[in-house]
Amino acid sequence: MDRDKTTGTKWGDQGETMPAIHPSAAQGYSEKAETYDRGRPDYPAALDDWLHDALGVGPCAKVVDLGAGTGKFTRRLLATGANVIAVEPVPAMKEILERAAPHADAKLGTAQDIPLEEETVDAVVCAQSFHWFASDAALSEIRRVLKPGGILGLIWNVRDERTDWVSALTSIMAPFEGETPRYHHGTWRRLFPASGFGALQERHFPFGHIGSPEQVIIDRVLSVSFVAALAPAEQHRIEVQLKELIQATPSLSGHDEVTFPYETVACCCVKTG
Repeated sequence: MDRDKTTGTKWGDQGETMPAIHPSAAQGYSEKAETYDRGRPDYPAALDDWLHDALGVGPCAKVVDLGAGTGKFTRRLLATGANVIAVEPVPAMKEILERAAPHADAKLGTAQDIPLEEETVDAVVCAQSFHWFASDAALSEIRRVLKPGGILGLIWNVRDERTDWVSALTSIMAPFEGETPRYHHGTWRRLFPASGFGALQERHFPFGHIGSPEQVIIDRVLSVSFVAALAPAEQHRIEVQLKELIQATPSLSGHDEVTFPYETVACCCVKTG
């Protein structure tokens, strides 16, 4: 399969094209990169042990942060002492990444075209990103760059909808979701067990994002790809709904600091063969 290097598109045997970046991600994350960086949560401290024990991430390890965004998880990987290569396809996100994590080796690239030689990294980590590019082609490319016995890690912060107001946020966003790839769709799970990889191991960790309602709720929702890609007037209507929800919720209204509850899902599997 040949690649058109100017467009970032792969051309199949029959001449069909596959966009390297989903349109919602390309537009939404380009326009709301700063909002994404403000509104997205970090990750629970419990992941530090998981990175070390399950993925072998630490000093001397060479790790790819694939779909690195603005570097939220890149910074955590760097804190382990690992040599981190952050691969991100959206230039606006990469620009923030380079400021936030200057010690990472930031590269433009996609999951279908990782700019590295084969069998050169110990781990590939996809934090909040794998659902965007979940495909046999991406897994094949990830397997290509992993060393024998290397590990693929998949991580998501998932909204805990057992809290009423979190469920209400989903109801506000849902009408605009369309066909945008999402973790909760579960499409990514259909790839596993995957050829060339061992069984998928999964852990769950509770987590809370603490900050002002404007940061952890409004910026969080406005940074969602398909919301960020909407026309300004539609985004404004969503923002108004969010402010009304905050005002109507006793645990949020009048509070300078609130906790947005999440469950962090962490999966991993080993390259075999």
